[in-house]
Amino acid sequence: MADGDASVGERLRRDLGRLTPNEKRAAQRLLADYPMAGLDSAARLGESAGVSAPTVLRMIAKIGYASYGSFQDDLKAELAARRATPLTKGLRGAADDPLAAFALAAIDNLRATAANVPRDEFNAVVRLLADPARTAFLLGGRFTDAIADYMAAHLRVLRPNCRRITGQPAAWLDQLLDIDRRSVLLLFDIRRYSADLADFAERANGRGATVVLVTDQWLSPISRVARHVLPAHVAAPSVWDSGVGLIAIVEALLAAVATDRGDQGRQRLEALEAIRRERE
Repeated sequence: MADGDASVGERLRRDLGRLTPNEKRAAQRLLADYPMAGLDSAARLGESAGVSAPTVLRMIAKIGYASYGSFQDDLKAELAARRATPLTKGLRGAADDPLAAFALAAIDNLRATAANVPRDEFNAVVRLLADPARTAFLLGGRFTDAIADYMAAHLRVLRPNCRRITGQPAAWLDQLLDIDRRSVLLLFDIRRYSADLADFAERANGRGATVVLVTDQWLSPISRVARHVLPAHVAAPSVWDSGVGLIAIVEALLAAVATDRGDQGRQRLEALEAIRRERE
């Protein structure tokens, strides 16, 4: 995969602002059924988007592809990566220095994450999370729910109306009662993607919530309904994916929200410190 190891989906979201209206229609059609729509011919992708095949070819050229064949090759490689399991990811030769090998992979993930998160998307998420009039709901998958918990623990210090969705998936539905058009639903989902999270995202989207997704470079299916998508690079020399890129996005969001909240955020921090002093 070329272009700084950016996935096709990352390139599309990062470069949407550079596309013409018709090229953007083709890109949005692909993102709406990602990555499967891109495995059709250029003519069929164009037809489904209501544009011409040459428009599709111009769109892929603007995101860095010299041919439709190389574009589809990357999509096929992404499909294979999406389907990777801990067993297949772990079948590699052992490194002489596992800590150094993992550290180098983590550094690469941080660099690729920073390079490929669209700044307009990031800034839009900061504004949403800094707005106390919007209730923020946070939820993750099997391994990423711990990251949602980490973020919620910090975010609720900076602003009110921050809620963690917890418990079994059947219990999540009860919390849909409080989700509406003023809600922000922040989800964390990486491969192997959670069907329960995708179902919840669709239901919340149907109730008017603004869905924000922090995902991997291959883009969770939740990206089809998410208003904002922040992709992190997660591949590592391990049977599991790395959460370093996800944590970097979370901590960068928290730092930016703290700045955006200004005096209001400082007042909450001061109030919390006063409460802690009372216990000493």
